[in-house]
Amino acid sequence: MKVTSSEIVISAVKPEQYPDGGLPEIALAGRSNVGKSSFINKLLNRKNLARTSSKPGKTQTLNFYIINEVLHFVDVPGYGFAKVSKSERDAWGRMIETYLTNREELKAVVLIIDVRHKPTKDDIMMYNFLKHYGIPVIVVATKADKIPKTKWQKHVKIVEEELDLAEEDSIVLFSAETAKGKEEAWGAIKRLTGVK
Repeated sequence: MKVTSSEIVISAVKPEQYPDGGLPEIALAGRSNVGKSSFINKLLNRKNLARTSSKPGKTQTLNFYIINEVLHFVDVPGYGFAKVSKSERDAWGRMIETYLTNREELKAVVLIIDVRHKPTKDDIMMYNFLKHYGIPVIVVATKADKIPKTKWQKHVKIVEEELDLAEEDSIVLFSAETAKGKEEAWGAIKRLTGVK
């Protein structure tokens, strides 16, 4: 997809703040610091549209980005080891769950996992949650540049097995450094949203 315009629309914490207009939405989920912002920036050909940080837990709201006026990306707070209080984490959990289970415009979730490691308990829990609610999933196995090409398939297989990946869900091997998997990720997004 040729991205000609992209900008953040709103950072929302509750449904009444979500943008209206009925555009299809793709949510991006993953544990803290897995590379969600880098993925967004690479797909949109922008350096710093989504703020990257070495500190986990930077994203604390649902950040809606509009792309080419036809599609929203929704960056949700990372799960896992963000250094915040349990009550804050619970609040994020409720906010994310409300969005994922009630938003009609949501067409699919991009679940970003670090291909170098086995999916965490949180990754598996998130995948199962999405499957339970019948939400299509695109698994993006990122940081492919950090492992030798000869080991790519082995690592992808581990991800597929650990998640017990459903036949209808795709897995994209990705690198924000080299742009590997960028076209494939866009292909999956376009297929699930119907955008051209």
